[in-house]
Amino acid sequence: MLTDIGEFIVGAYLGIKLNCDVVDYNVRPPGGGLAGLEEIDVVGFNHREHRAYLCEVTTHIRGVLYKDTATTVTRIKKKYDRLRRYGKEYLHGFRCEYMFWSPVVPKGTISEGLSQLDGLQLIINGEYKRRIEELQKQARIDTHDARNPFFRMLQIMGHMRGD
Repeated sequence: MLTDIGEFIVGAYLGIKLNCDVVDYNVRPPGGGLAGLEEIDVVGFNHREHRAYLCEVTTHIRGVLYKDTATTVTRIKKKYDRLRRYGKEYLHGFRCEYMFWSPVVPKGTISEGLSQLDGLQLIINGEYKRRIEELQKQARIDTHDARNPFFRMLQIMGHMRGD
């Protein structure tokens, strides 16, 4: 499965700002079968701190919505449950953090429903924008190859000359 730009955005943040040594995309549980069809969009490992970040990423710029608001919250809850199962089953020795990243989440029923999911960090709307702004600021400083196409684009934009 191809990595989409939203996943590269999250991967850049995990690597650059949360000091993840390894960032992997579209991670599937081992063993195949039906369980092997479920994927985790982005997983980052900070080995120094024994921390793992498991992220669901939805980059719908017109707003996250699956059929209706109740279905949307239920679907994201199921994805969160899948993240927790993976962390519990495969990431022994890591302190796991679970995140949902989306640039546009309608305020109201969906955002309120998601805020009820205990332990799921919501990087949505303004917080999503703040995280990208952090990356933009860092990209104007860094010149090394961070091995992330989104961050590299920010670096190029941040270092362009006007003459």
